[in-house]
Amino acid sequence: MIKVLFICHGNICRSPMAEFVLKDLTAKLNISHQFHIASCATSTEEIWNGKGNPVYPPAQKELAKHGISCDGKRAVQLRKDDYGNYDYLICMDSANIRNSLRILGGDPEGKLSLLLEYAGIHRDVADPWYTGKFDVTYQDVVTGCEAFLEYLHQQGQITY
Repeated sequence: MIKVLFICHGNICRSPMAEFVLKDLTAKLNISHQFHIASCATSTEEIWNGKGNPVYPPAQKELAKHGISCDGKRAVQLRKDDYGNYDYLICMDSANIRNSLRILGGDPEGKLSLLLEYAGIHRDVADPWYTGKFDVTYQDVVTGCEAFLEYLHQQGQITY
């Protein structure tokens, strides 16, 4: 089982988009049984009294345009023990890496990465909370997730 955790600032836009895009891609390839996929936040801004906010409506709408549901997803925060529970901790931007390192206490096994690096693109996935461009974020997420699956395939971790 390959355990993947997507990480962004609030866990209401980019990381849940990546979570559900990867779930959709693995389902279409009939390999979803080989994965455990989740997402989380580095901040608590979208978590109130222990209950996380749902995926931001424009992010939900963008996923729905592509036939992807994220019903029931609520924001959760990254925890130190997540490091031992996941094989890949994939961040949306460099600030997420920095904040994850602080929460996790380091990255001794080299599990942290940026999503678009799998596609050979050396930039952040822009936060649509600020840009308003949920379609652009979606395309970046799809590009990164497809490249991540290809990486796993090249590494011999999955076959399809």
